[in-house]
Order: sequence, then C-alpha cells, then structure tokens
Amino acid sequence: MLLANSWGAVLGVRLGDRLGKGTRSSSRDALIADSVEAKDRGRAFGLHRAMDTSGAVIGLIIAAIIVYMIPGDKFHLTRDAYHWMILIAIVPAVLAVVILLTLVQERKKAAAAVKSGLAKTAAITPFSNQFKLYMVILAVFTLGNSSDFFLILDAQHVQTPLLEVVLMLVLFNLTYAAVATPLGVVSDKLGRKKVISVGWLIYGLVYLGFALSTHIWQLWVLFAVYGVFYGFCEGAAKAFVADMVPAERRGTAYGLYNGVVGLMALPASLIAGIVWSRIAPAATFYIGAGLALIAMVGLIFMIKEVKGKVG
Repeated sequence: MLLANSWGAVLGVRLGDRLGKGTRSSSRDALIADSVEAKDRGRAFGLHRAMDTSGAVIGLIIAAIIVYMIPGDKFHLTRDAYHWMILIAIVPAVLAVVILLTLVQERKKAAAAVKSGLAKTAAITPFSNQFKLYMVILAVFTLGNSSDFFLILDAQHVQTPLLEVVLMLVLFNLTYAAVATPLGVVSDKLGRKKVISVGWLIYGLVYLGFALSTHIWQLWVLFAVYGVFYGFCEGAAKAFVADMVPAERRGTAYGLYNGVVGLMALPASLIAGIVWSRIAPAATFYIGAGLALIAMVGLIFMIKEVKGKVG
C-alpha cells in the first residue's frame, strides 16, 4: 500500500492481504480452541478478541496523533499521513510473526488421535445438519454485514471531521476490548446461542440508529454500542463452531466458517454500495438491520444450544 500508485496495484495488494487472512484465520482459531478446556472456550476467544482489539486501539490512537500533527484538510486523510501510518504499522506486524515463531508452542493433541485412527474417521465424517444450518444462518447475517467503511462514510455524510471519526473508532474498539472477555465468559455459562442472538439484535438496532442518525453526538453513541455487538458475537460465534464439531475437524470447520464470512462479504458490500449510491445511504443500514433480525430469528428457532462439548 505504501508503493501502490493505481487502483490495480491497490487491488493486488488487498487480494494478497485477504489471501494472508484466509490462510491464517482458520489455523489460528483451531489453535485457540485446542489450547483450552471446553468449558473455557468462550473466555479464550473473548480474550483473543480483547487483545486483538486492544492493539487496534493503540494503532488508532497513533493514527489520530498522525492526523493531528500532519496539516491538511480536516475532512480528508493526506497522503503523507497515510504513508506514516503504513510505515509505523509494519513494526508490530513483523514483531507478531517473530513472537509466533519463537514463543508459541502448539499442543500435539491430534498425534494420539492419528495413531488410534480417530482422526481418519473424523476426516470422512460429515458435519452435522445443525452445523450446516448454522453456516446458512451465518451467511444470511453476513450478507447484511457490509464493510465498516460504510459507517465511516455515514459519519462523513453528517460532516464529522476526520480526527473525530478516528476517535470514534478508538471508542468503538475500546468498548469492544472491554466487553469481549466478560461476554465470552457469559457464553461459557449461559450458552453461545443466547449470546449471539442478543449480539445480532444489538447489531440490528445499531444499524437502524445509523439509518436515522442526523447529529454527530448520535454517532458517538452508536459507535460505542457497535463495539458491544462485536463483544457479544465474535468470540461466541467461533467458540460455537468448536462446540459443534469433533476436535479433529476443527481446522476444516473454521475454514468453512471463515470461507462463508469471506464469500458473503463481497456481495454484502457490493449490494450496500449500490443501494447507498442509487437509493439512499439509510437504505443500506435498513437492509443490514433487517437481515440481522432474520438471522437472529433463524438462530433462535432452528439451532439447538450446545454447551462446551468436550473434544
């Protein structure tokens, strides 16, 4: 992104970035699920999201400082500011790879299963109908979960200065980081389905709020509550996958989970963009809210609760 000087170059870099995300995400999620007992999966995924988001908070604070210190149009990001953001972001990216390779040890839990033939049996065992249905419902929700850049566009639509937009994102991530681990623990105790359902309800209400918002102070509230939605759903949704499939199939299951989310993200944002430009910005958020509420109803009435299955 530092060297890109055309939309084609940017597209190529973004495709490479998404390839990296697709490669790492499923393995990371399976590694987390294998590293804890079944009763603590929600806590583990919540802690992961809290740590990830805490990094985002620090990064956004650095971005806000750069925007403040480098003069330019208060409503747009300057090229110099953007380049400084990228250069600084390279440092933690490299450090993360070094730490992962040198300090993280993988549990060889699957070795005994391979020797006993369990892994081979699990590999040909089809996923349950409940898991497949969960993927379908997740696809419905994700179709309405367009890129968060539309939230930024909405903030700009009501003439919010760039620095204030960045600080709204800081607030969003602070809220997310604060609630992720506690809500992960709640999912361990009360069940994933309840927590995810509440999270999708909050998402629907937040999107209705963005559709109706006309003042900057309303956006501050909505960004904060949007962080609560992420805290409810991100960790619990991934822990739910581990509860629903055998240990030996978690890598494949998370690949399917992340594949569904990734595949639906493109039409979700494409539809949102078309609706935004050809109908109205508010219509984009109405569609997202409606699909979230449909998915919530499907989850409540079609999926059975699975509490921390051991495996």
